[in-house]
Order: sequence, then C-alpha cells, then structure tokens
Amino acid sequence: MRRTLRLGALATAAAAALIMTGCAPDAGQAGTADDPVELTYWAWAPNLDKVVDIWNEEHPEIQVTVNKQDGGDPAITKLLTAIKAGSGAPDLIQAEYQKIPTLVASDALADLADAGASDIASEFPDGVWDSVTLGGDAVYAIPQDTGPMMFYYRDDVFQQLGLSVPTTWDEYAEVARAVHTADPSKFLGTFSANDAGWFAGLAQQANSEWWSIDGDAWGVGIDEEPTQKVADYWGGLVEEGVIDNKPMYTPEWNAGLNDGTQVGWLGAVWGPGVLSGNAADTAGLWKAAALPDWDASQPSNGNWGGSSTAVTTQSKNVEAAVEFATWLNTDPEAIAALVTETGIYPASTAAAAGALTEAPEFFSNQPDFYDVAAGAAASVAPFQYGPNVNVAFSAYNDEFAKAAEAKSRQAFLDALTAMQTITVDDMTSSGFTVK
Repeated sequence: MRRTLRLGALATAAAAALIMTGCAPDAGQAGTADDPVELTYWAWAPNLDKVVDIWNEEHPEIQVTVNKQDGGDPAITKLLTAIKAGSGAPDLIQAEYQKIPTLVASDALADLADAGASDIASEFPDGVWDSVTLGGDAVYAIPQDTGPMMFYYRDDVFQQLGLSVPTTWDEYAEVARAVHTADPSKFLGTFSANDAGWFAGLAQQANSEWWSIDGDAWGVGIDEEPTQKVADYWGGLVEEGVIDNKPMYTPEWNAGLNDGTQVGWLGAVWGPGVLSGNAADTAGLWKAAALPDWDASQPSNGNWGGSSTAVTTQSKNVEAAVEFATWLNTDPEAIAALVTETGIYPASTAAAAGALTEAPEFFSNQPDFYDVAAGAAASVAPFQYGPNVNVAFSAYNDEFAKAAEAKSRQAFLDALTAMQTITVDDMTSSGFTVK
C-alpha cells in the first residue's frame, strides 16, 4: 500500500486516531553568557560529551549537558515514561530512525519545521531526510549518522578464483555458487535470522514499504511483492545450500570472517569496525563495493542503522535546541569531532565528504573506500517505519529463525506472511486503524 497522504503527526494508540496536530512548544527565550539557556541531551554515542564541549566553549549563551543513556531502547522507554508522566524529559534525545514513528505517535517529539529545521533538508540524502519527516512537511529530528549498506568481500579469494564483483543480485547468486563449488567450506555470505534491521535494509533497497498512511489508517505492506522478492531470493539460496544459514555475530560467524570460510558480508558503512575486531588477521585482504542491485540501471540502497537528534515536546527552548542540533549534525568542526570521537558515518553529505578523507586503517588497500560509501549513502531509498517496529522486528527474529533452520524457500515466504499478520494484529489490538 503506497503512501497517499501527507503525514502530519501520528496518532496515539490510546486515542485510536492516526493523525493529530503536531505539538509546538514555546520557542523559549534567547540566552546570554550571564544567563544561558540550559539544555539536556540524552544520548548513548561514545564520547559525545567531548563534541558538546566544543559547542559549549563557542556558545556561552546556550549550554548543553549530555546525560549518557544505556543504548537506544532503554533511552526511548525512559523518555516515553517521562512524556506520559508530564515531566522529566530532556530537551534533546538521540533517536534511531526506526523509533521516530513510535515517538511521534506518543506525542514525544516536537515538530521542528517552524524552528528552522526545514532549511537544512538539502544537507542530507532524500531517503535519510524522509526518515525524519515521515514523508510530510513536519520535521521531527535532524539526521546525525546513517548506515548505508555495502558489500564486503575477500579480494584475494576473488582474484584466486577469477571472480568479478557482483553488481546485481543475479550475479551475486552466481558468485555465491562459484565460491561454494570451489570450496564447499566457504560461503559468500549468510542469511541472518537475528538481524531484523539488516533484512529491513535489504527490503528498503527493493523499494518496499512496510508501513504507510492511507487516509486515517495505517497500511502494512510487509508481505507484498518487493519484500516477497527478497525473501524468495534468500530462501532459494539457503535451500540450494550455496549461502550459509547461520546468524551473524555468533562466535562461529565471527571466526568465519577471520579463517576465510566467510568470504563476503552484506554489511553497512560501519563494517570496518566489525571486520577489524573479528578478523584482524585479514587486514588488507577485504574490499568494499556497492550492494548488488535488483536492476543495475536503477541503483538503490537500504540503511542498516543510524540515528538522529530530536527535540522533545517537553522542551521549553525549541529554537535553541534546533540551533544546537543543526550545528552538531552539519557544522564541519562538529562533524569532524563526531567522526573522531564517536566513530559515526555522518548523515550530512557535504560534511561526510569533508571529514572522511582517509580510508579506515583496515581498508588501507582501498583508498577510495569513502567514495564507495558516499555512493552507497546517496542512493538510499525512502522507507517508512511504523509505530510498532519492535513487534515486527521480534516477529522477524522468531519466524525467520524457523525458516532458516528449515532451509526451505517456501518457509521464507511463510515467515514473511506470519510477520505481516503479527504486525497487523498488534496494531489493531493497540487501537490503530489498519487497512
């Protein structure tokens, strides 16, 4: 079901309404060096306080305090509790893109459009900006980092076998067969049934739309042609036995990256950290490429991960918060500090190009690593998350784990159908109208 309505704000489940008026708190008073505006910022990115120190030194009139949180989900749960209580929320919060619809539905995020956030849309790829606007005119956050997907492969193995880097999924399947035929202990990759965000990124690349707005109702399109194509493809490769069916991030998978039994990985731009941590012995042997496309003439990509800086509806200083969040996520000095201190891949296109000029040490053999990454980021397709992402992701983990174990193409398609049913049933029971 395609998006048919400009999204304003999303309804609370308790009210069983889908669209509501975006909340616009007082903009707040301008601060001075003697009487500064004081903002609190809940976040979990490492060393973010060191980046904020730069702001505080340069902006005595607006002072920001970072309150370190435990990961994404605990911080979101804590925020929703504060919003429900009517007090205790911070001015700003680090919010993963998939959490934004849930936060908007709970009236937790302020619409920043009138506070100047709309003016910086051109700083970001369209697909990323769509994630913070939910496809409409309201702006619920400012993108911070992003996780465009990329294909990592063992260049030495490819050269030994005379293989070309696949540019389409048909070619990927052929290379997977060639790798496994040459050495049955080796795989070009694995289907991971414990990484719903990974699968969502693959579905995003196929131009799927798992959630959408249709009038006063939600549409849920998980079990529709684009994602069916993705599930059928991977189910076929697992059934054929040319792709592994073991989850990522297990000791076995980690070891496979280092010992050469895993000679490829469909990861994201932050992949060098994973590879250097798990496959230190293979430094200089890997290369990165764009994710294979369904249609080489129409490049597309998906995101796996990424977060934004949002302002809560309890903030009394929205304009000051937007000024800080804009600086944090677009200013060259701030971006350079974010890259150095937190290790993110910046969402801002120009800032990323300016800050990422040298390939990661693990990829010193590929000087153009960040050129490849920039191309991957620029082609990210729009993708709409919904208010119960946690339920859909949990259903993926449960249902696709069974399918991967069964090694059956049909089981993969059945898992997708079950994922759709579980998601719709949960939304209906929560009070949302679903078509």
